[in-house]
Amino acid sequence: MRKTLRALSAATLTTGLVVAGASIASAHVTITPDTTTAGSYGLLTVSVPHGCDASSTTEVSVQMPEQIVAVTPSVNPGWDVEKVMEDLDSPVADGHGGEYTERVSEVVYTAKTPLPDGYRDAFVLSLKIPDVAGDTLVFPTVQTCEEGESAWVEVPAEGQSEEELDLPAPMFEVTAAEAEGDAAATDEEATADEETADVAEADAEEPAADGTAVASSDDAGTPAATWVALALGAAGLVLGLVAFLRTRRTQG
Repeated sequence: MRKTLRALSAATLTTGLVVAGASIASAHVTITPDTTTAGSYGLLTVSVPHGCDASSTTEVSVQMPEQIVAVTPSVNPGWDVEKVMEDLDSPVADGHGGEYTERVSEVVYTAKTPLPDGYRDAFVLSLKIPDVAGDTLVFPTVQTCEEGESAWVEVPAEGQSEEELDLPAPMFEVTAAEAEGDAAATDEEATADEETADVAEADAEEPAADGTAVASSDDAGTPAATWVALALGAAGLVLGLVAFLRTRRTQG
């Protein structure tokens, strides 16, 4: 099966490694990264949504792109997992003072009990995303079943849509990390917004041009109206009392 995988992928990858993958249909075996940022560490979720023409899945083998050296596959209770290694032409620094002299070329999951058609499962691979933004990472995958297999190894040629392929290989494009300048610009914009809000608040509290304070309806309007009403009421009482006294004198 692994010889089949290598032969199929070698023949297919020559047709268009430079082409970025389009969206992959949910019925396909897929690889979904939690990040595509160049140089970052990420988790790739390999999803197997169905069998091969109604036949149960017994093995899933994922070939790693040449740009990837180290892979840490998760342990799935229902599957045995194996890392297939190959020697590197030249040692590669591991980032911790050591070197890699071999790389993980394939990760193979073998079902302890065949996965029935109509049921899905997923595996997670931990690895470092390559440093070069714009590269397309292709993961030719062979799904072996009790009867037959599905070789998800087709790569679209230049100008061809992935939707035209029957068995597209899982793939994604490496994206650039956010530049420090972009991050600084974002911080400056946030600071400017805060300063604008502070100025607007200060303007609202400043006195009017004629020197009088601008009072809100809660702080000034209500007390002033109250005092005016009280004054008018008192004046009315005084006038009423004077009229009453004059009437009494006239009658007397």
